[in-house]
Amino acid sequence: MDLETVMERAGPREFGPGDDLPEKYRKAATRMIQFHANSEVMGGYLDKTFTRKAPSLDRKLANTAKVQDEIGHAQLLYRAAETLGVKTRAEMLDELATGDGKFLNCFHYPVDSWYEAPMIDFFVDGGAMRRQATLKSTSWTPYAHAMDKVCFEEGFHVKHGESILRELMNGSKATQERMQETFDVWWPRILQFFGPTNDESVHDDFAQAVGLKTATNDELRTSFLNMYIPKAEKYGLEIPEYPRLYERDDGTMAVREDDLDWEEFWTISRNEYEGSKEQIGSRRRRQDAVEWVRESLETWESSAGPTPQTAD
Repeated sequence: MDLETVMERAGPREFGPGDDLPEKYRKAATRMIQFHANSEVMGGYLDKTFTRKAPSLDRKLANTAKVQDEIGHAQLLYRAAETLGVKTRAEMLDELATGDGKFLNCFHYPVDSWYEAPMIDFFVDGGAMRRQATLKSTSWTPYAHAMDKVCFEEGFHVKHGESILRELMNGSKATQERMQETFDVWWPRILQFFGPTNDESVHDDFAQAVGLKTATNDELRTSFLNMYIPKAEKYGLEIPEYPRLYERDDGTMAVREDDLDWEEFWTISRNEYEGSKEQIGSRRRRQDAVEWVRESLETWESSAGPTPQTAD
């Protein structure tokens, strides 16, 4: 199948492993799904920190369950990417550990307080839900199937984060002030979660043309703003003065994207931010720590005889 045919046929869940797809499509889909899978892994690492800092056993249990979900999502996505025949799961995990794999900007920043839990679990996961809901209509069927399960579980994650935010914003005056300070720091990062502006995005046009994406970065950012500004204000958070927001002719809100720190964003996208080095190093150390398990499994598989057949 040539690219022109792919673009003509592109639609929700249109292509699968049985289709003879051009290399450009397969590489673009692999890059996109691998990025998503890497982000699930690295997001899970942040939640692991929140598990240690959670103020109650119930919160610790909920965070532990969320970490398990995120790593499970990564597994689904790496397998969906593998079906394209470009990279194996092991190769993608190795790239993440060596710093060649990319992941979402918000997961490059180290976290060190419980006040940051709602930033990730409510706002970032809420943004992820806006993006992932559109990916249920992606043209690569294994990716769309993975999104069915991921979106179902992410909905619980967002409710979990909202519960933490509600609890903190109903706390003391000092707690509310600390929550506002944390929100002021994270708000610009959250708005950049959706990626560069449309005119700066390298991959957006092709991904749209072949049906891998069904919404642009700017459309997703605007959709998030109009859903989550009222939610933030509902719990008593004040939207920071910068980046500036404005009302469009249709009554919806949008951000003045020039107010965002795109230099920092592009540094992060190259894995060159100081936090990037810390997070990637953490991933590499954890992968190295369990190398003996993989080696043991490989040794066992190579020495084991044929798999016993089930008795009649």
